[in-house]
Amino acid sequence: MVKLIAIDMDGTLLTPEHEITPRTILAINKAIEQGVHVVIATGRAYYEAHAIVREYRLQIPYICLNGAQVRDEQHEVVADHPLPRNLITEVSEVLKAEDIFYQVYTDRAIYTTSIERDIDIFIELARQSGGTPDVDKIRRLMRERLAKTSLQEVRDYRDVYEREDENVLKFLAASTSRAKLVRAKNYLNEIDDIAVSASSPGNIELTHAEAQKGIALEKLAESLDVDLKDTMAIGDNLNDISMLKRVGTAVAMGNATSEVKAIADVVTGTNSDDGVAEVIEKALNNELEPSSK
Repeated sequence: MVKLIAIDMDGTLLTPEHEITPRTILAINKAIEQGVHVVIATGRAYYEAHAIVREYRLQIPYICLNGAQVRDEQHEVVADHPLPRNLITEVSEVLKAEDIFYQVYTDRAIYTTSIERDIDIFIELARQSGGTPDVDKIRRLMRERLAKTSLQEVRDYRDVYEREDENVLKFLAASTSRAKLVRAKNYLNEIDDIAVSASSPGNIELTHAEAQKGIALEKLAESLDVDLKDTMAIGDNLNDISMLKRVGTAVAMGNATSEVKAIADVVTGTNSDDGVAEVIEKALNNELEPSSK
């Protein structure tokens, strides 16, 4: 029986409109009522993830920034894996050499050196994926993030790096050039103590090697006295693989990448079609096929 469920956010828990459906909320609450632990495991920072989740009154733990920070049900920090200055320097040099734009995530905020370039890259990546981006909506959402101070524009990241009371937890790099991303990933994979992943085809997510969803989930399961074979993880992209490989039941969304589907025990519906609710309901009713692991 499933005793712990870890759920990714973007492309998984959230619809394309960045909402959680009523059916999904009902399924999560039913799981909690039956004694199942539920945790959100996201590449987002806590302050941006909770801004969405709190509207649904879910009192659950968070694995944030791919595991760089973990918060308990009271949302107190129980684990942090900041990047030391030497790794920050190495990562910055690689991204600058390839002219790849990036944001810096800390335990306080998300920093960018150009909100306009952020917007342009986001729009172009949406177009490359075959979508028709709503440019006005994208600009409005980015401006709202700026107004809420979760996203801040700075002239130079060095000002952030030098703050003694602020920790760098993640780099999020994005480019419309696949060649640049591939070259950068090759260089970055050679750096010790860096975890290289992605949450979409056009980005690279970089954290400390100890900051991975799978590692954080394994430690959480141990603290809850839950065997990993009784744990289910649900995800859609490369930064979910570390947890999908560790759990008893690995679930890929219908909209997941081919790499994620290849290692999954179960493929559920898409994030537009209540895929998370569907698989939780089946788990609670013991209707899932036994794990092959």
